[in-house]
Amino acid sequence: RTAAITGAYVALASAVQQLVQFGQLKTSPLRDHVAAISVGIVNGEPLLDLCYEEDSKADVDANVVLTGAGQFVEFQATAERNSFDDSQMAQMVALARKGIAEIVAMQKQILAGV
Repeated sequence: RTAAITGAYVALASAVQQLVQFGQLKTSPLRDHVAAISVGIVNGEPLLDLCYEEDSKADVDANVVLTGAGQFVEFQATAERNSFDDSQMAQMVALARKGIAEIVAMQKQILAGV
């Protein structure tokens, strides 16, 4: 799901770039990048971008969607095995911000080459 959101933004932005290039749009209606990543707590450790094995045994898993400016689009977390506190949520948010910043940098590189 997170890869679909991240990739869909790149596809949309690429299509919009072409519409602007061909004069179908005067300017891009897109205001910022959008990217998503999973985070969770597995065996008491906060992890970024959980694989299937990690996700299946996570105490907590979350999907985070942010804009390129770091604004939340969605934060959806579930206590799968154990509940979590404010400190753990802050750790997951910090990891998600780091991961999404890296993804947005890659999105910008890809779209600059289109």
